[in-house]
Amino acid sequence: MDSLSPNIFVENMNETIDFYRSIGFQLEMTVPETGNDFIWAMAMNGEVTFMFQTFASLGEELPDISRKSGGSLLFYIKLKKIREFFELIKDKVTVLKPLETTFYGATEFSILDNNNYVLTFAEDE
Repeated sequence: MDSLSPNIFVENMNETIDFYRSIGFQLEMTVPETGNDFIWAMAMNGEVTFMFQTFASLGEELPDISRKSGGSLLFYIKLKKIREFFELIKDKVTVLKPLETTFYGATEFSILDNNNYVLTFAEDE
């Protein structure tokens, strides 16, 4: 295996794109390629890739997928210069857990994205 790129189901694509841009992600690709009614998008920051897809675009293709925002999962993202990144985004997001050093030596903080997904950022300092 070479990588993992989660495809997150969202209610509002434009709000999702705006949120991830606000924390440093770049929009790489959309469907359709132009316009404002995107049903799918891919955003990247360094080696971290997220894909987003609207619930409406699923149709009946995958009927077993829950149509609720958020989920019972947490995205754990490693990065460098965590303290600088925290200072850059802390006033733009909902901080669930501020910077702290864990028992296993990582410095971490957790935020909530606009779709109720939890993003935890970590650095082994």
